[in-house]
Amino acid sequence: MPIKIPDQLPALSILDNENIFVMSEHRAMSQEIRPMQVAILNLMPNKIETEVQILRMLSNTPLQINIEFVRIHANESKNTPTEHLDTFYHLFDDIKHKQYDGLIITGAPLALLDYSQVTFWDKICEVFDWAEENVTSTMFSCWAAHAALYHHYGLNRHLRKQKLSGVFNHKALDEKEPLTRGFDENFNVPHSRYGYIDKSDYESVPQIKVLAESKEAGVYLAASKNKQQVYLTGHPEYDTTTLHEEFLRDIAVDKTAAMPEHYYKDDNINNSPEATWRSHGSLLFTNWLNYYVYQITPYKLDASNIKAIHPDTVI
Repeated sequence: MPIKIPDQLPALSILDNENIFVMSEHRAMSQEIRPMQVAILNLMPNKIETEVQILRMLSNTPLQINIEFVRIHANESKNTPTEHLDTFYHLFDDIKHKQYDGLIITGAPLALLDYSQVTFWDKICEVFDWAEENVTSTMFSCWAAHAALYHHYGLNRHLRKQKLSGVFNHKALDEKEPLTRGFDENFNVPHSRYGYIDKSDYESVPQIKVLAESKEAGVYLAASKNKQQVYLTGHPEYDTTTLHEEFLRDIAVDKTAAMPEHYYKDDNINNSPEATWRSHGSLLFTNWLNYYVYQITPYKLDASNIKAIHPDTVI
């Protein structure tokens, strides 16, 4: 939450220039406060594991958040009990009449499929378009980020011959950017993907700004300049052992699968991995909720008010 200080205090402008969030008394008095409404569209097969990971990232904000879990279809799941889905999830078609302050769309294990081969491609495109009109800010993760960039801007992903897997060092590119406020000069993020989009392709779209990248993993974080879209190609929400578990699954299918890089101590699979990315992940989600959602979302949450704060949407 911001520091509230008198309007004329010299520290107000000094701290603002240092990219420290402060709020004048005048602005604080005019704010109306209510719980944030956040939907999570979970595309992962093991929905319970993903729920825990994302909720852990959202838990450190002082804001009150009402969470709704959403799934895209009613198909039976092999990895999540039907009772769990029926109890805790809404179908997208049942909530699309509503508006939300924030939306998180997870990745999906669809890396090697063309978008046209994805069975729910038409429906996920409907979600992308719906979010433009009904959500203040949407965070797209991994596959969802590449899919949304393709749908909205025509940016084609490329596929690596070997999966990018590991924990990689990154740098933020704009010291004044609110989404990366408080980040260390160097920070780690896990990646697990085949797809990538060249930085030059991101930069070809005037509405998008690249915010963080890695020499080894490429562009990690980008956002639309109006704050309505946030694109993550990594997995700051991952548990300590998630990459290890993925590697064991991969190598059971393909004995040549690459071991995650910079993950095991001394690059020895017999050594336990250490999580070196949790503080960054928590701060990223907190910054998103504060600067891209709470500080700009309308108090009265309806489509006309969302459109008013985002008049330059891609629709």
